[in-house]
Amino acid sequence: QRRSLAPSQLAKRKAGEEEEEEDEARHPPTARKRQKPVSETESGECYRSPFRKPLAQLTNRPHCLDSSQHEAFIRSILSKPFKVPIPNYKGPLGLRALGIKRAGLRSPLHDPFEEGALVLYEPPLLSAHDQLKIDKDKAPVHVVVDPVLSRVLRPHQREGVKFLWDCVTSRRIPGSHGCIMADEMGLGKTLQCITLMWTLLRQSPDCKPEIEKAMVVSPSSLVRNWYNEVEKWLGGRIQPLAIDGGSKEEIDRKLVGFMNQRGLRVPSPILIISYETFRLHAEALQKGSVGLVICDEGHRLKNSENQTYQALNSLNTPRRVLISGTPIQNDLLEYFSLVHFVNSGILGTAQEFKRHFEIPILKGRDADASEAERHKGEERLKELISIVNRCLIRRTSDILSKYLPVKIEQVVCCRLTPLQAELYKNFLKQAKPVEELKEGKISVSSLSSITSLKKLCNHPALIHDKCVEEEEGFMGALDLFPAGYSTKSVEPQLSGKMLVLDYILAVTKSTSNDKVVLVSNYTQTLDLFEKLCRNRRYLYVRLDGTMSIKKRAKVVERFNGPSSPEFIFMLSSKAGGCGLNLIGANRLVMFDPDWNPANDEQAMARVWRDGQKKTCYIYRLLSTGTIEEKIFQRQTHKKALSSCVVDEEQDVERHFSLGELKELFTLNETTTSDTHDKIKCRRCVNGHQVRPPPEGSDCTSDLSQWNHCADKRGLQDSVLKAAWDAAVTFTFHHHSHEEQRGIP
Repeated sequence: QRRSLAPSQLAKRKAGEEEEEEDEARHPPTARKRQKPVSETESGECYRSPFRKPLAQLTNRPHCLDSSQHEAFIRSILSKPFKVPIPNYKGPLGLRALGIKRAGLRSPLHDPFEEGALVLYEPPLLSAHDQLKIDKDKAPVHVVVDPVLSRVLRPHQREGVKFLWDCVTSRRIPGSHGCIMADEMGLGKTLQCITLMWTLLRQSPDCKPEIEKAMVVSPSSLVRNWYNEVEKWLGGRIQPLAIDGGSKEEIDRKLVGFMNQRGLRVPSPILIISYETFRLHAEALQKGSVGLVICDEGHRLKNSENQTYQALNSLNTPRRVLISGTPIQNDLLEYFSLVHFVNSGILGTAQEFKRHFEIPILKGRDADASEAERHKGEERLKELISIVNRCLIRRTSDILSKYLPVKIEQVVCCRLTPLQAELYKNFLKQAKPVEELKEGKISVSSLSSITSLKKLCNHPALIHDKCVEEEEGFMGALDLFPAGYSTKSVEPQLSGKMLVLDYILAVTKSTSNDKVVLVSNYTQTLDLFEKLCRNRRYLYVRLDGTMSIKKRAKVVERFNGPSSPEFIFMLSSKAGGCGLNLIGANRLVMFDPDWNPANDEQAMARVWRDGQKKTCYIYRLLSTGTIEEKIFQRQTHKKALSSCVVDEEQDVERHFSLGELKELFTLNETTTSDTHDKIKCRRCVNGHQVRPPPEGSDCTSDLSQWNHCADKRGLQDSVLKAAWDAAVTFTFHHHSHEEQRGIP
């Protein structure tokens, strides 16, 4: 075939040949055009593909190895057993198939045989024959506390969690699901209850959660504290719902959403709400059921007639836990209300309880009781204790001596100043409050007289307005004040207690870096503290009923910080005496007593708590020979009753006859301490300690066992020693816990 030799055709022909070569390189001829395979060519030659290697001939004879090589090869295979490809997997291996649920085997949520495991329930041991007969799908399993919590629980807290679980699951009292956690302040009641809630929400012997939801009802000042404690101990494993404010519609919407939650995995299974909010929105919470209710500071439920008690009692909740460090406050009938709330019926009706228990016990505790009455009272007391102890657990703060530093509690009796004494006597002559007392009980008409005298003991400035208006009891009293007196400035020298407080604060500030908590029942007294702090240029913070709940938590957290500059924390015992943790301070001054010993005990326990590193000093200031000492004596009588029923101390002395309480409105100017005169102290002669306490005696059980009743020689607190040198106008007695060990 003739081809053109023109230059343009040659160029085209050359480019086409290059493309064909590239195409052949990419696609071999055999791939591009499938030819019929032949085993042999026409010439008889065997065809072999250029792209395949010839196969090796297989034989049935194994490759020969010597015995040592074979054994080594097998060992290398067996040295690598199969492992489940899941990090940190500790389950059984062997026959278990991944991704397939093996029927018939139930296992606890946590390992009951792990070291330190806290086992709340252990299935009964079965014989081999019973194991063959039992239904594998219904076999009970161990209930084990989450190791995250069991690792931080102290021995007494582990015991408390076991007790709580046994009670709410009806294993302690068949048919009853409630209990009272009556541990004294600082023993970790909150942590024990959080452990109980978390366990019930996650497991049970039936291999499923015991409850779906739980509710915590507390004072408004502790709502945020409960929320923080849950976050602290459970570390985000659960999301509680805390309601501490908002509009009525918003709160109702949240409560309805909480009650409508169902299923195994409830988003917010714990509701934390205040008593006040609960009472106002109880209707929304009564439409469903809650697995567990915990009532913090449960002594608020001492009156079965109030709305809060009735609203809580109407909840569809069999499991009830009541937390109270002071279950007995005023009388045994209030104690009955608390027990009846958690386990209805175990003490009978209120009338039956009063007839069978309260009247015989109180008669037996009276100092004027006959021998027969005392014997009957002790028998009824033993019967009451045997019933109640099945659902009440009580440990005293002595346990804390292993973990906390020394606490020294001191009762300081301060003489009235001449102005206070004249005003006091003038009031008693004019008001004649003694005539208002009948049968040793305080009538409504005498309450104002009591309040006036208590304020006068704090400082004359608190009753100055009554003197100006010449109210009953204060007519002509204004002439007794110094000329030119004004309430705008505080004058410590006009009050015996304020004078002592001024010395204590000055010595503490100048000789140490300690911080001080000042506690009073009256906001007017806190106003005086503020004036004193401004005059002395002390930095301070104040917490009373006017402070919002959210701000309280921030103020407490800042004060407890090591870099906080505040020297004084002023606290209203009514607003913040319960549950607050003020470990940033190690000195506390209880400026005035309360009729209810529980309020004072709660307030004084704010500094001696977990986390405290310093020796704690508690100063209880009383005006000598006045109504304050009578209130203190009444507290001692109530505490003796509490220790009999709750602490089971059978040897508490019968200190005061109820008839002696009629002496409220008297002034004893000749005594150094009216309480000490009546306390029947067997260790002092003329106000001096002459012999040590009996060996083996417990000086912490009651204020009747005072370690020191002496003058300056008995003082072991450097601050009070210096105050004594500066102010010889006051005498003191103090009760210390010095036998307690320091931090290990």
